[in-house]
Amino acid sequence: MNGSIQSSPTPEQPRQRVSWLRWAGTLVALSLLVYLLVQQGWDEFIHAIQSIPPWAFLAAFACLFGSRLTTIGRWLALLRSADVSISLWDAFKLVFAGLFASNFLPTTIGGDVVRLAGAVQLRLDAGIVTASLIVDRLVGMAGMATLLPLELPHVLRDGMPALKSAVGQGPLAAVVLPGFLQKIWKKLLEFIQTIWKSMVHWVRRPMGLLQALAWTYGHMTCVFGAVWFFLAGMGEPLSFWKIGGLWVLAYFITLLPVSINGLGVQELSIAVLYTTFGGVSREAGLALAVLMRMLYMIASLPGAFFLPGLLQRRNQPSVPGTNGNPMP
Repeated sequence: MNGSIQSSPTPEQPRQRVSWLRWAGTLVALSLLVYLLVQQGWDEFIHAIQSIPPWAFLAAFACLFGSRLTTIGRWLALLRSADVSISLWDAFKLVFAGLFASNFLPTTIGGDVVRLAGAVQLRLDAGIVTASLIVDRLVGMAGMATLLPLELPHVLRDGMPALKSAVGQGPLAAVVLPGFLQKIWKKLLEFIQTIWKSMVHWVRRPMGLLQALAWTYGHMTCVFGAVWFFLAGMGEPLSFWKIGGLWVLAYFITLLPVSINGLGVQELSIAVLYTTFGGVSREAGLALAVLMRMLYMIASLPGAFFLPGLLQRRNQPSVPGTNGNPMP
């Protein structure tokens, strides 16, 4: 013995390590996105955006703003089925404040934390609200998962050769691809394990879950509609179901906690999937990825008016099972 005392790691150290890893993942993903943009050529990328007529921009924005409203309906359905009394206006303020935080303050505070803090200010039951936020995410995931059969078999059948050609035929492909698939599978299992812990309150009230699922399908319809308008505006339309199947795959890839708010990962997933499996041109896929991120941010701007008051409760406990990603 040398008499030295070794200090044990504090709870903050693992959290800081995860934060740094996500920052690193964000920088890597954004660097790859910029590389694709440079490789494709800025002129082609700008031309693809300029080719979209104003009506398509307006229609896409209307769809995305409508998708934000459906998230209010989904959360309200869960809260009211649990006998939590909250007005439509209060729900509107909390949801949009959370969306703004998720899109503009991803490194400091999550959208679900904002909603929880606001609910506490309204003297709502913190335990039920926390559970409702988790179930809200799970219902959104369940709705998305129902569309996985649309494109997943196609991607699994034809995707491995495409991915190998992108990564390379050498030992790197043999190492990277299996590990990547294992991470996706592990992440899905973790979400499944949290379902029973979070849905106990709603199992006896299935009507609330069904209503929330209906709002989820409304949300998905709006998002897929926005993609359809953009692609149609660029002269490269896809069928509505093709758009939905590819978007769902991009959504589940974005759930991997490897970047801040899915930044970079979401854009890369959309660009690669719609180009490789949707058949759209590379410049159109890149333009779609960037425009969808921009419209999501613009549609969440109303939350800027409601967030300052809610940040007073930013030290409330975080919601388990969330990683700050935008809600599905």
